Order: sequence, then C-alpha cells, then structure tokens
Amino acid sequence: MEEEEEEMEEEEEEMEEEEEEMEEEEEEMEEEEEEMEEEEEEMEEEEEEMEEEEEEMEEEEEEMEEEEEEMEEEEEEMEEEEEEMEEEEEEMEEEEEEMEEEEEEMEEEEEEMEEEEEEMEEEEEEMEEEEEEMEEEMEEEEEEMEEEEVVKEEEEENFLLEKV
Repeated sequence: MEEEEEEMEEEEEEMEEEEEEMEEEEEEMEEEEEEMEEEEEEMEEEEEEMEEEEEEMEEEEEEMEEEEEEMEEEEEEMEEEEEEMEEEEEEMEEEEEEMEEEEEEMEEEEEEMEEEEEEMEEEEEEMEEEEEEMEEEMEEEEEEMEEEEVVKEEEEENFLLEKV
C-alpha cells in the first residue's frame, strides 16, 4: 500500500512538474507572476511532503504500538504459563511428600506388627517353659508322694513285726 501510494505520489508530482513546465512556457511574459506561482507551488509541495512524512510517521508509530501490544500480550501469556508450571510443580511436590509420609506410616506399621509378633512369640515361649516347669513339679511331687507312701508302709510293717 505504501509503495502504491508513493507511485501515485510520484506520478502526481510528475504531472505537477509537467504542468509547471507548461505554465512556465506559457508564462514567460509574466515572470514576476510565475515566480510568485512557483514559490507558492514549492510551498505547497513542501507542505505535501511534510504531510506525507507526517502520515508515514503516524503509520510507523501505529505499527510500533501494535508490535508493543503484541509483545505485551506474549509476555503476559508467558507469565501465565510460568505460573501454571509453578503451580503444577508445587502440586507434584505436595503429592510426593504425601507419598513419602504414607510410606513412612506403612513402615512404622510394619515395624509395630513385627514387634507384636516377637512379643507374641516370647509370650508363647514363656508359657511353654512355665508348662514344662509345672509338669516337672507335678512329677516331683508325685514321686515324693510315692516315696512317702513306701516309707509309711515300711514303718507299718516294722511296727506290726515288733508287736509280734
């Protein structure tokens, strides 16, 4: 669009220059008037150029503003993505911590179970020992009772024999 505008402007300027030449040829007899007209035309051309430059500057400024806006939008998007990534990372860390805690709890429970099992085994052993001791004591008592009975029987026999 800018090139077409420039071409149009150049063609317009060429047309103006041709018209000026025709005017100059036609106004040779009126030099003073021509000079005034030329000056006026020059002033107009300068004004046009100034307007064109101003328009170009405005267009460039608009483009720069658009680019700046796009850059700001991209920056915002990048910030949002970064925030999302940070949130996801935090969530992952929290989940990892929870998993570690659960694992620790499981280990503690397992240790407790093992301790309880050991205690049960110890108690069972103690019960067995006590039972053995009781059996031994009962056997000893029974033997003692038998021995006492034998002694009594002997004493009775001796007593009877003495009487006779």
